[in-house]
Amino acid sequence: MSNSLLLSHAQFSDAKKLDEATENACDLMEKIYASGKYPKLFVERAWSEHNPIIKGEIAQPKALRWYLKRELVRLLKKAADIKIEPSREIMKLNDPVLLDHVDESDWDITNKKLFLFSPERTDISLARLQHYTGTDACDFQRYILFTNYDMHVEVFREKFPDCIKPGRDGVQMPAFHHKLDDHKGITLINIGVGPSNAKTITDHVSVLRPDAMMMVGHCGGLRNHQKIGDFVLASGYMRDDRLLDDLFPIGIPVIPNYLLNLYLKQALDNAGLNYRVGTVFTTANRNWEFSKKNTIEKIHQSRSLAVDMESATVATNGFRYRVPHATLLCVSDKPLHGKPKLSDAAQAFYQNSKEKHLEIVIETINMIKANYPNGLPNSSIRAFNEPLMGSGE
Repeated sequence: MSNSLLLSHAQFSDAKKLDEATENACDLMEKIYASGKYPKLFVERAWSEHNPIIKGEIAQPKALRWYLKRELVRLLKKAADIKIEPSREIMKLNDPVLLDHVDESDWDITNKKLFLFSPERTDISLARLQHYTGTDACDFQRYILFTNYDMHVEVFREKFPDCIKPGRDGVQMPAFHHKLDDHKGITLINIGVGPSNAKTITDHVSVLRPDAMMMVGHCGGLRNHQKIGDFVLASGYMRDDRLLDDLFPIGIPVIPNYLLNLYLKQALDNAGLNYRVGTVFTTANRNWEFSKKNTIEKIHQSRSLAVDMESATVATNGFRYRVPHATLLCVSDKPLHGKPKLSDAAQAFYQNSKEKHLEIVIETINMIKANYPNGLPNSSIRAFNEPLMGSGE
């Protein structure tokens, strides 16, 4: 195999030849990377008046293969020409200048295109992902679920007994992968509690370009007519976690993916479950009740109907990194109504809700795959001047 490859849309008269060509392209990128260099892609899009040529370097092409292949097919079908060749040597993770290549302050957040992450960022994020989750980056699937309870892990493992598990004990955020062809399975990660963990994991998972990220957690209900066990489908977030304020302006609205919410609502309706749709208040203060007056004022102003510690953080990073995202929570306590989370009651609630909670999200993913087998459209989380790999811009 040569060290360079030119793919022209004129070369492919049928789907079989197109498939073979994109497989060869992915093989070449893996070969170049294994030789110690980053593969570089040049994409010429004759249809684009303002951005006809986009280019960039790739790292970890094996872990990204499903995504790269899908996007190369899209580009070639739209009559793009693509060149692949070796670039510079791979920077080692212990190189003192590595961090100069991963600083997000250098990003233009309104103008990201094909090459969202630098190759150095991809390398360091996937190394940290393996460290935190105890699993290989190549095992991650297109649909990522985040939980902070072992009980959801138990249900997941019962439903998918052959899932890939962490290769060692004691990992910080254990991941479990129900693998399907073309990475169309589900990954569940127990991220623990708090917005710092939520930011850490989404910083790294987003590099894999998943089709969706969903928070599957518990919350405190804030409305009179909510009951323990009712569900909350987030339509927006009050970002009181403050974790990303320096990186992402607080005034920019962050909302869940419309289609994800549409299918989550349909799954809830199909199951006949009680739920409410509204704003989730995410705080970094686990004992926010000790600052009740100040917190309740923010809750009233935001019209929030539930409080948690992770959802807004996951959503904000999903928006920043252009990953479709959503939140489905279950009310575990009502701290403002004399129903705090006490051990005995909480354990009973967990047993009654854990299986149904996960079933709703799995049903949602199955509906999405049936209706959007090539991934959800994500025009709502792109800038107006930010073409996707296969877009017509």
